[in-house]
Amino acid sequence: MSNMEKLFQSLHQRKRPEDIAQLIVEQLGDQLSGKQKAVLQQAAQGSLKQHFLAYTSMLEDFARPVGLVRQAAVAGQLFATPPLAADQCDDPTLVEDYIRQVSQQIRKDFGRNDFQTHRLNHGARKVAGLDLSRRRYNKLFRILTRMEAKLQTLICEWKKLEWTQMGKSGFSSKLSWESFAADENSACFIAYYAARCNLRSEFTIAGQQKPYDEIADMLFSRCRESATTNWWAIAHAYPTQDVLVHLSDEQKGDLLGKWFTVLQEIAGLLEETWGKSHIRRETMVVRPGNDSSTWNILAGAWNRARDHWVALVYALGMEEILEKICPGKVLRLMAADVVAWHYRSGGKLDTNTEVWKELPLPWEVLSGTATCTRQMVEDVCRKHGLDSEQSGWTTPRPRKAVAQFRPTPELVHGVTVENPYLATFLRKAGFFSGKQIKLSHLH
Repeated sequence: MSNMEKLFQSLHQRKRPEDIAQLIVEQLGDQLSGKQKAVLQQAAQGSLKQHFLAYTSMLEDFARPVGLVRQAAVAGQLFATPPLAADQCDDPTLVEDYIRQVSQQIRKDFGRNDFQTHRLNHGARKVAGLDLSRRRYNKLFRILTRMEAKLQTLICEWKKLEWTQMGKSGFSSKLSWESFAADENSACFIAYYAARCNLRSEFTIAGQQKPYDEIADMLFSRCRESATTNWWAIAHAYPTQDVLVHLSDEQKGDLLGKWFTVLQEIAGLLEETWGKSHIRRETMVVRPGNDSSTWNILAGAWNRARDHWVALVYALGMEEILEKICPGKVLRLMAADVVAWHYRSGGKLDTNTEVWKELPLPWEVLSGTATCTRQMVEDVCRKHGLDSEQSGWTTPRPRKAVAQFRPTPELVHGVTVENPYLATFLRKAGFFSGKQIKLSHLH
């Protein structure tokens, strides 16, 4: 596999920026000036390749959904159709085709899973030519209904993975190989910036690392100086105004439509999760019964999609649309211990929370059941002493600051642990997880 292929593959993974920087050093080679190499080496020197017996406790991929391997194996024993191969059991389309095929052996229609009303009685089984006892038929019916239920879970988990990636690095993971590989400098910037966006959150009240650091800035400067830069590809990950100015109105409109479609889809899921979780809107602090994982994944994806959509609205000169519809941000749920730490350190409730709780719920705005305009957002922000433009509530989020590169920390549930071997041990034992420590790992 070439370095370019590895960089492309990393868009779907969670590689450390240090290892991406090493690939970029190897890919660009002598095209880099001495100063540019020195900037890249800040990160590359921490790559696994540059260290003997190097190791990281951090998973280098996003958590993948668990497929129907076990269920398919059981079905293979009960039905005449051979089971799916293990590597096919993660694909919802292949799993659904398999369930539909197997269901025909007991004359069951896909989606009809009610045990009381959708089963065939003795007479119906006889007419259908099924020589099965009631007990045997019921057993086969149950396994198929469970597989369909598991299939729906699998589909939801794949969607969560998609929202997780989108919430981190925008449309980076949606890029095709052809678009990504069309220009070398563009590909290197996208891969490094996406890796920085994909960094895990740290347990801190000082704020998370900003993805656009001095290395990303150097790589972006190479794009600005090149005549072959693929601005269309970069806009999928980093749609700032100085990127979008290079796109045609048709390209901007395409991205605008895609991001609004994402907002519509997430809005429905946010409303569903909100209805089930009984979230305390006034504080946004997690409490028992809140599905915080799903909520925070959706909130991250919504805010990323909203940020990119607003940037495209301004790039197209369509700001007047915000006078009629300006859905607000969605705040994440915060862990109670982080909030308590913040208060003990002299802090107070995030001002964005005050704005969030006074504005109409974003999914109600998109559905048309509530109205939220830019003027309304500006008024609420002003009421609580927040600059609506600098905070990204009414304009594209400012992206002028260049962060200093900081090595990727080894994290155990957000807590930094310097030694990766110790971090692995602590994670397996359950430290910092909020759960009971696994004493068997301490011996």
